Amino acid sequence: MLPDKRPVLFLSAIALLLTSLTACANSPNSKNLEQSLAADPQLQENPVTLGQPVTNTNTQQNQTQVQLPGDFPSEIPRYPNATLKEVTQQDASQLTRWTSGDPTNIVQSFYQKEFQNNNWEIVSQPTAEDSSLVARRNDLQVTVNIRPAPTNIATPSPNQTTATTEFTITYTRNSSVTATATPTPSPSPEVAKDPTPSPEPVTSTNTESQVFADINNAPKELQSYITDLAQLGVLTPNPAAKTNPSNTSTEFAPNKIISRRDYASWLVATNNRMFANNPAKQIRLANSSSQPAFQDVPPSHPDFGAIQGLAEAGLIPSPLSGDSTAVLFRPGAPLTREQMILWKVPLDIRQSLPNASVDAVKQTWGFQDVGKIDPKALRAVLADHQNADVSNIRRVFGFTTLFQPKRPVTRAEAAATLWYFGTQGEGISAKEALQLKRIANE
Repeated sequence: MLPDKRPVLFLSAIALLLTSLTACANSPNSKNLEQSLAADPQLQENPVTLGQPVTNTNTQQNQTQVQLPGDFPSEIPRYPNATLKEVTQQDASQLTRWTSGDPTNIVQSFYQKEFQNNNWEIVSQPTAEDSSLVARRNDLQVTVNIRPAPTNIATPSPNQTTATTEFTITYTRNSSVTATATPTPSPSPEVAKDPTPSPEPVTSTNTESQVFADINNAPKELQSYITDLAQLGVLTPNPAAKTNPSNTSTEFAPNKIISRRDYASWLVATNNRMFANNPAKQIRLANSSSQPAFQDVPPSHPDFGAIQGLAEAGLIPSPLSGDSTAVLFRPGAPLTREQMILWKVPLDIRQSLPNASVDAVKQTWGFQDVGKIDPKALRAVLADHQNADVSNIRRVFGFTTLFQPKRPVTRAEAAATLWYFGTQGEGISAKEALQLKRIANE
């Protein structure tokens, strides 16, 4: 039997291969072979763990972080737990889109508090129909639109944070807003006495009847009150018309939130119209020479006459009435329920408010949240209960066991409080004032 030569041939082939490699170690072909067998440099820099997804570095490089514009106003508050997603130019305005993992009500509450605490004028509050919060400060107007983030059908990665809220911030700086928001520095005495903001197309001192096209949008129980007051000519149209002085809109916007300045203007104008024949019950408007009671309502303010007049009459808290903490009036801030009752009731009873306690108010009204009412407002709430069916709270809110003292007031609710001045059996309604007006015009 012949010996098996396969091992010999195999060893010879290996020796021949090693000899070839050694002979051409310094040749270009050997370097190419070495490079083809070398490890992937990307794997050396970014080692991959088995079982983990591979990250595409090119994709990461393309996903650059969105940056705020260099001219983004520093006075606009920024929500701390939000990520900027997009910046878009829209004609004269700039839009930024953000997302946050926090609920929409938390984000909305943040912006409302920031605007109110930093002397912004709230032009429009969010409603069920419109989620926009519009605020203005000097020549800057900001619109914050907050809504739940759209649901992503795709399954997010384990390290991805799911956004629950998406909101946009649109801001504009222009001269037209400046002209609207900033009154003339040296008004004449006649202008100072006008209790209505100058941009309003219809002033609160107008003696002509007003016709609003959207009164039917108000709660049915409050529509007749608005109609009567409009015929007296003491209300003003939608405050959004301020942004366009040429706008002759007849919208009342009954469900929008009313500002403190507008209610003060309506309160003075309606009281004086109701008691047109009784000067002893009228509120004297302040003139431009009066020392301002509030730091943010100078004599040049369009509503200085009414707001200062209320302060000088002791009808609203101010340093003049001994409240050293009320140095700011915050004219653009929303009017709350407890503030509305505190300002209105003294003009009903025409005497000092009674002493009140939490227990007394709870026993009379039965409010579950009586502990949340400001102590200054407790006295007015208790006095309002003594007016029985003509009380402001019953007329506006009907039967309720929750007062919700810090809740903002709508324009329709504010108008309803002004429909009647006085106590039960001794007072005057807007309907009666209209009859007196017609008799006087005959």
